[in-house]
Amino acid sequence: MTAWSYDLVLRGGRVIDPAQALDGIMDVAVKGARVAAIGKNLSGSAGESVDVRGKLVLPGLIDTHAHVYRHVSGRFGLDADMVGVRSGVTTVVDQGGPSVLTFPGFREYVVNPAATRVLAFISAYMVGGLEGHYYPELYRPDCIAVDDTIRSGRENADLVRGVKGHAEIGGFTRWGDEAMRRAAKIGRGLDLPLYIHFGQLWALPDGKEAYDADAILPAMLEILRPGDILAHPFTRHPGGFVGRNGKLHAVIREALARGLKTDVGHGSHFSFKMAQRVLEAGILPDTLGADMHGYNTTMPKPRGTPSEHPDKDEMHLFAGAQNFSLTSAMTSMLALGLTLEQVVPMVTSNCAAMLGMQDEVGTLKSGVDADISVLDDVSGRFVLEDNEGTQVTTERMLRPAFCLRAGKRFDADSPILPKELLAAA
Repeated sequence: MTAWSYDLVLRGGRVIDPAQALDGIMDVAVKGARVAAIGKNLSGSAGESVDVRGKLVLPGLIDTHAHVYRHVSGRFGLDADMVGVRSGVTTVVDQGGPSVLTFPGFREYVVNPAATRVLAFISAYMVGGLEGHYYPELYRPDCIAVDDTIRSGRENADLVRGVKGHAEIGGFTRWGDEAMRRAAKIGRGLDLPLYIHFGQLWALPDGKEAYDADAILPAMLEILRPGDILAHPFTRHPGGFVGRNGKLHAVIREALARGLKTDVGHGSHFSFKMAQRVLEAGILPDTLGADMHGYNTTMPKPRGTPSEHPDKDEMHLFAGAQNFSLTSAMTSMLALGLTLEQVVPMVTSNCAAMLGMQDEVGTLKSGVDADISVLDDVSGRFVLEDNEGTQVTTERMLRPAFCLRAGKRFDADSPILPKELLAAA
């Protein structure tokens, strides 16, 4: 039997690994499930060589905002490998799907069968992410079991990387900041970051004066601690980084100076207009989650799901179903004027730091799991559209070709990948 130096070598791609300050035309060698070597024109024999000239070779992409508790979360959850390895993404982080009541099922039926590495920010609420947080009364403060959720987080410490909560006008109008204070206690008890959804999620209750959306961020500064994560900075809904006056909220710079982090959480909340205002103010998010789920893709609902939701009027938040992926979100960032060198850390090394896994994921260092994403960097004229209907034309699109997860290859064939539309000349 031939004793190969390597099992696989990816040859001649543009390798970008921010964790090692690498950017250049190189080869990446894999032995078993691990990265074996990286360098220019690697010598040594290989069982297989793959020509990736003209492609980007990146540490396995990390989606910091996924919804993959399939079936249990109703039509909200997507298949983990559909969002993950079949979309060129090697690690996905479910944001608030599993809870103290449902985490064992998440481990057994989502994490264990998946080829993708699946992690979670445990829901602060006992109900978790059922039907995409459709029923606001299930998210009131007395539906948060602080001590029990802390115990659940400790029992599942190999998977739990943080806590998920929602600071938005619908919840603050109903209960003030009490739900978020309890969520913060869970984060402190686990010594893990609290990931907070900003921008309206729930419809306002009848007969009650709406909470001032611009007062939510200042209120949260009294609750959050360094390392906690502000999600949806580019949201089109009130209560985000852009205030009612159309300018960057006055407390954002103070929040970031205190050590708070930001995650794009793209999805159906994303607005090109709001993103441009935030970026022009000099605010660059730390990480980029795609936030794909069953309400903003064209995937069919699970069998047995009612065809019409009883609270369908709240669906204005999830209008405009389309197909999308993490590389689509990266393309949006490039269309906004960010450079590839700015975007790649947002889906690799910065994510690894957020997860406390700098030595395990988000890098191509020798000896780590061979999680590698290979992307096509396509030139043309493409039309991107957000959920407000704003269209942006770009001359560059990133598209997944394939990925390696612990050395095993997966081609990018997910049904949620978008079909590119060439713009008219």
